[in-house]
Amino acid sequence: MEQPITRVELPNGMLVLLKEIRTAPLISHWVWYRVGSRDEVPGVTGISHWVEHLQFKGTPAFPPQQLDKAISRDGGYWNAMTYIDWTTYYETMPSDKIDLALRLEADRMVNSSYDPEEVASERTVIISERQGSENSPLFLLSEEVQAAAFRVHAYHHKVIGDLADLQTMQRADLYAHYQTYYRPNNAILSIAGDFETETMLARIRELYEPIPAGDPPPRRVRAEPEQKGERRLTVEGPGETTFVKLAYRAPQANHPDFYAFTVLDSLLTGPSSLNLFGGGISNKTSRLYRALVEKELAVGVGGGLQATIDPYIYAITATVHPERTAEDVITAIDAEIKRIQDETPSVELVTRAVKQARALFAYGSESITNQAFWLGFSEIFDTYDWFLTYLDKLAAVTPEDIQRIAQDYLRPQKRVLGVYLPTGKKEKP
Repeated sequence: MEQPITRVELPNGMLVLLKEIRTAPLISHWVWYRVGSRDEVPGVTGISHWVEHLQFKGTPAFPPQQLDKAISRDGGYWNAMTYIDWTTYYETMPSDKIDLALRLEADRMVNSSYDPEEVASERTVIISERQGSENSPLFLLSEEVQAAAFRVHAYHHKVIGDLADLQTMQRADLYAHYQTYYRPNNAILSIAGDFETETMLARIRELYEPIPAGDPPPRRVRAEPEQKGERRLTVEGPGETTFVKLAYRAPQANHPDFYAFTVLDSLLTGPSSLNLFGGGISNKTSRLYRALVEKELAVGVGGGLQATIDPYIYAITATVHPERTAEDVITAIDAEIKRIQDETPSVELVTRAVKQARALFAYGSESITNQAFWLGFSEIFDTYDWFLTYLDKLAAVTPEDIQRIAQDYLRPQKRVLGVYLPTGKKEKP
């Protein structure tokens, strides 16, 4: 039985979500900010991710050298992530030690230092991270496909940002971004685990209510116009492997079509994990695995459907077999998609695809850390009810729903098709 949650909005606009789980003496504590690469403009791409790095560089009350030691000494772990729609920070700790996490996040919401030397140091780190990614053919291909898919919307660029911006952004840009978006009225606090709700809520009020709300942060969202036809691109680079990536328009997470699309993804490539900690299950029963890998057209294939605020993309990525060509793989993928468009999948196939998608979702929802994750994550693009009703909505998907999604969304006119062609040169060590 699903445990009830407590949902409170503080006077300064901060949303607090609490869920008692008494299965282990642990608490997972997350602070979510409604800011990601979706909120960036040319000149400051990658700024949300850079700010995330700087949030670990300390405050006057919490010098950076002490933080890691304090949390690990108390038996906890912590991390942070930036994505296209959000930035989040979390700590999972023994329940009697959670006050450190509460004090830390309340403090760095307003008191992070942004020391110029740390800014310069992190510039080097992030540029190195960017350049390391550029050694990956799949990163290079994915970046070009994403840029072609979004010519207007800010989903155009990668979370890491463009190198030109990483080289030129200044401390004033970063600090202004922090001051604009790291405000309680732009934040969600989600906590799950072994605590007493009234006691926890009282402590949260004590720490967070004194923090003033900021002005509503700007949202520079520009709707992506309808694509007028297929866009094809080629990326050439080092290596010996050819890759193919097909990116189709996909609905946002709270769109009614998202659930049928999820089952279609499970049927075609194996289910996607919406949870960053969800792991994976085998996709060897999926149609594209059988059509590509088993027939030695590709050595691997996978799909990806993301839960996002605005319409994003559904990507199919294949690693081409050394003895085959990109066109061989594209032809086979198109044939499998056409099968679904022309022939309604059997109830048996759909039932299995639903079962796999539900199983993967369940695996990624069990631990205390995952439950705290879902409390906050679902509020980014909808509400926690989205999480609570997700499995039932998957179960309601019919074969006809899947065929309609394939017919409406998986058309060449609505996709970007990218191919990575290796030059045959191996990477330098």
